[in-house]
Amino acid sequence: MAERAQANPGRRALLGAAALGTAALGLPGTASAAEPRPDRGADGPGHGHGLRLDLPVPTVIGHRGAAGYRPEHTIGSYQAALDMGAHIIEQDVVPTKDGHLVCRHENDITATTDVAAHPGFANRRTTKKVDGVPLTGWFTEDFTLAELKTLRAKERIPGNRQRNTLYDGRWEIPTFEEVLRWADREGRRRGRPVWLYVETKHPTYFRGLGLGLEEPLARLLRRYGRHRAQSPLILQSFEPSSVQRLSKLVATPRVVLLSGPGERPWDFVASGDPRTVADLVKPAGLKWMAGYAHGIGPTLDLIAPKDASGRLGTPTTLVRDAHAQGLILHPYTLRNENTFLPADFRRGTDPNAYGDAFGALLAYFATGIDGVFSDNPDTALLAAADFAGR
Repeated sequence: MAERAQANPGRRALLGAAALGTAALGLPGTASAAEPRPDRGADGPGHGHGLRLDLPVPTVIGHRGAAGYRPEHTIGSYQAALDMGAHIIEQDVVPTKDGHLVCRHENDITATTDVAAHPGFANRRTTKKVDGVPLTGWFTEDFTLAELKTLRAKERIPGNRQRNTLYDGRWEIPTFEEVLRWADREGRRRGRPVWLYVETKHPTYFRGLGLGLEEPLARLLRRYGRHRAQSPLILQSFEPSSVQRLSKLVATPRVVLLSGPGERPWDFVASGDPRTVADLVKPAGLKWMAGYAHGIGPTLDLIAPKDASGRLGTPTTLVRDAHAQGLILHPYTLRNENTFLPADFRRGTDPNAYGDAFGALLAYFATGIDGVFSDNPDTALLAAADFAGR
C-alpha cells in the first residue's frame, strides 16, 4: 500500500457526521472545495460542525510517523509512514528553552535521544514534576534549539523493537517548522497535500513556565497556510483548554484526546474541575466538547474494553453517542506486537512477535470508528482496505 489511492479515497470522512454510514457516503469534492458552516466563515476561528475532510474512512494515522519501523518523531519515521500510504502523520510538539517547537512525544528526551552519551550535558539531568508525575532525566525546555540539534534520536522501546535500533543516531530532532517544510515539499512532489495531526503536549505545564504552546503553533500554521477550516491538518490535545485556546486562534479542525475513564485532564486538575474522562464520554460531556472540537481521540479501551483475561469485550456506546453529537472518533493506538494486542489476537508466546493485528483492526473498525492511530500504517491500511471491501 505505497500509494494513498489504493486505500479507497472515494470514501470521505465528514466531520459532524451522525454515524459512520454518513461519513462514508463517498461525497465528491476536495478539501479546498468543502463548504464551512455560514456562521464561522472560511478562515475565521470558532467552533461548530459541517467541515469535510478529504480523507478515506477508516482513516489511518501514522502514530509518531511509522514508529513500528523507525525511531519515532524523526523525518525518517514520517517519511516511512508517508511512503507506506498513511492518510495522516502525527507530530507531538514541545518547546525548547528559546521557544522553538520541536517534535518529541515527551519533553523528557532521556529514552528517545542519545543525550546521556553527551558529557557536556550531564549537569542538565534533573528531577521535575510534569503533570503531577516526578520524572528524572533531560528535558527539552532546558536546552536551546542549537543544543538539541547536537543530539540524535534513538528507538524508545528497544526491548520490543530491537530491529529499530539499526537507525539509532541516524536522524536529529526535527522542529515543527522543518516538518511543515518537509510536508510542503512532499505535497508538491506527490501532487496532493500531506496531512499532519499535531498534538500540544503538557500545555498547562509549559504555560506555567512561560512557554505556552498554542500561540507559537498558531503562528506557524498561519505562516504555512495551515490555519484554515479546510487545511490538511488536525490539532489535538489531552487538555480541553488547549483545544479551546486553539479554537480562538485558528480554524483548523480540532480533536480532544481522552485517556483512561478514571483519569482527569491535567488542566482540570490545575483548575479544580472535578470531571473525569468517564464524565466526558457521557452524552453531556460529548455535547460540551462538540462546542469547540470536531472529534475525540479516545483510547481503544474506551471503544471496546478488555475483560479480566485481556480479551476484547463488548463495545461501549461511545461511537454511537459521539456520532450523535457530530464528533468523529480517531482512537489510539494499534500496534502489531503481541504485547500491545488484546489477548485473543496474540499469537505464540513471544511478546514481541507480531500477533493477529489484522483481526484486531477489523474488530475495532466494526465498531464504527472513523479511523485509528497505528504504529504500523501499512498493516492498518491493508486492514482498512479489507474492511472497506466487505
